[in-house]
Amino acid sequence: MSLLPEPSTFEKRYSDDEKLAGELPDRPITSLRDLQYVYGRLYTLATAGGGEYAAYLTPEKSTDLFDEPESLLYLRVDLSGDKPRLDPDQPIGVESYGEEKVEAVAHSWYNAAKGFDHSVTHRTGKNKEPEKVAEYLHERLTAWAADDVIQEAAADHEDGWIVDALAELGESERLRERIETAVDEQLDGKTTALTTVAVKSEPDGEYLLPGEASTVFNEAMRARKRSKLVSKGEATDSIGEATDLVTGNRGPTVGTAEDPLNYFLGKQLEKFPGFDPDEAWRTHPVSEDVAVTLMNASTFVDACDYYTMGANVYYLPYFFGRLGPADARDLYGLLYDLVHAGEMSPLESAYRSYQDIPRLQEMGDRFRFYVAAVMEHQTKRFDVFGDSMDGTLFSPVELTRAHQRVLQSWLYDAEGDADYPNPGLRAAFPTPDNWDIFVPEESALLSILATGWYFEQTFAPADDDDASADDYRIRALVAVLSGEPLDVETVLTEYVERLLEDEGEEFPSFRVSAQYAQLCALAEAGLLTGRDAYEPVAEPRQLTHNHTDDMQQDTPARADGGNVAAAREMKLEQFLEQTPALAEDQPERRGSFLLGALVGQVTGYQQVSEGRSTTLIDQYPIKAVTESKLKRLASDVLDKNIVYSRENNMAGTMYSEVVDRLVTTLPQIDIDGDWELDTTDLRFYYSLGVAYGMNNWASSDDEQADGQPAAEEEEA
Repeated sequence: MSLLPEPSTFEKRYSDDEKLAGELPDRPITSLRDLQYVYGRLYTLATAGGGEYAAYLTPEKSTDLFDEPESLLYLRVDLSGDKPRLDPDQPIGVESYGEEKVEAVAHSWYNAAKGFDHSVTHRTGKNKEPEKVAEYLHERLTAWAADDVIQEAAADHEDGWIVDALAELGESERLRERIETAVDEQLDGKTTALTTVAVKSEPDGEYLLPGEASTVFNEAMRARKRSKLVSKGEATDSIGEATDLVTGNRGPTVGTAEDPLNYFLGKQLEKFPGFDPDEAWRTHPVSEDVAVTLMNASTFVDACDYYTMGANVYYLPYFFGRLGPADARDLYGLLYDLVHAGEMSPLESAYRSYQDIPRLQEMGDRFRFYVAAVMEHQTKRFDVFGDSMDGTLFSPVELTRAHQRVLQSWLYDAEGDADYPNPGLRAAFPTPDNWDIFVPEESALLSILATGWYFEQTFAPADDDDASADDYRIRALVAVLSGEPLDVETVLTEYVERLLEDEGEEFPSFRVSAQYAQLCALAEAGLLTGRDAYEPVAEPRQLTHNHTDDMQQDTPARADGGNVAAAREMKLEQFLEQTPALAEDQPERRGSFLLGALVGQVTGYQQVSEGRSTTLIDQYPIKAVTESKLKRLASDVLDKNIVYSRENNMAGTMYSEVVDRLVTTLPQIDIDGDWELDTTDLRFYYSLGVAYGMNNWASSDDEQADGQPAAEEEEA
């Protein structure tokens, strides 16, 4: 059960703009710490309300106990006489804990395997025996009330005598036995509960729980929590006078506050050589109040986090600039939806909210995201990379829309694109039904992008199971979420490494098809960058004039005989014209693609018309393509194509539209000159050509390579 109120309730509770503005930072959100502080303030307002102690309380830690039997146990301590004593008639109170008791028990949880919570109220472990529950109750007096930090805080409070009386009672003989006996009499077996005290200061008064009795309990709680902010791990007293990095106020700052994203940890000494944990307040100065508010951000921060490829990816929404009251209500609603998003990723949930809330749409560029990936290499050892405050929802959404447009183009949809020049031929590349990267629905694409599967299907997998900051799949995901372009050389390297790993008994044409769809989408969305010779690869497809009508006036592109060659030529010409990386002034890349296209088409012919199991692609796999071998491989393949043409009594050369362009391109390649491309680039475009060629068949199962054999054409 969540204590978070629905957005409408939050809005009613904080409808007063002036009052809400007073609870918000008075400066713009410019850093992750600012953002976490805002999250912590909104969470505290929603769950514990305002007031000076609200940020220190943790009411959400025990909502699972609501309405459970025997979930609240307390010592009934009578302080109205000369000496403190347990109530003689009913020393133990046992109730069902509920939401109405949250403020009264004033619980402040402490994340420690051993030790006690900051508040006098302490949560037991799960399903504890009555004897163990009695021990927890006894420790409210012997451990909490007698603690040095608690005692020091009580000494400065007018009601400090209450804490002293509890400590004094804890020293009473046989007190533990009395508590155990009372617990045994009133508990019905094992339980999980909050254990605390209720005190009575007047003979005719009522027993009051800590939050009702006196602020001394909360003052002492705050003091103990403060002590953990300055003395945790190897630090013993990390506190000093400095300027708070969130509020900008000068004053005492602490150095060992917890961090929901694990950015600043005492054990991360490798990030700060020679680091002294006691001087952490200099490195990361935040005041006590800011520190606990940052810690309270964890629920909202965790809602914006998901795990993929060995890393936690964070996608934290915020509004650029100073947060106003209306902004705060909208941001709370957005975070509330993220907490209740179920299996939906933060990206998907945020996009759904964006579509449903007009004010978010009106914000435009103000609606931003902090994006980062955090990898845990071992216990409490984290690596943070790729973090950015400038992520926008529009970058990943535009990528999915660009991907949609690519899939709906004639490259992948022969029937759905009116600009496709050759309706009788297949689309340029295959689209297998069981690959979700080929599903054109926006919601599906957004899901596979958000979860990282978008890059897992196309990039090289990690070398081992251990998470690594060098995993480019994670870096690509973070970059796309934050709107940062990817280096196209690196992308091609990832592609080819994956293809070489996949290449086995069959050519990985589906993988190539998926990679090219992604490459086109990234380019169209402006998410690729390339230097010098790689600039054309980073450019989007250039839509050119469609020659279909001109061709159909005299030579309709039919796949049922005589004009398949013309249809293929028109298709190839349009593909080359629309692909900047394959322009005539890019002979190396163009030559690699045409060589691959010829290998692919001959391979397709061998498989379909001759039923061969060993084909041309088996003889010339991807790894065979290098700069020095390119021309020789092309010469060998051209010779084989001529032999096939003669053996099958073709009227001309098989696949002449590819052959003619390949023969024209090869002389332009100067292998001994200044070679601008590397082997990876050539191999990718060779692979792309193979996939193109293998898919370049007409719908007729009886199609011949360039129309009918010569003898049959003469009969016609």
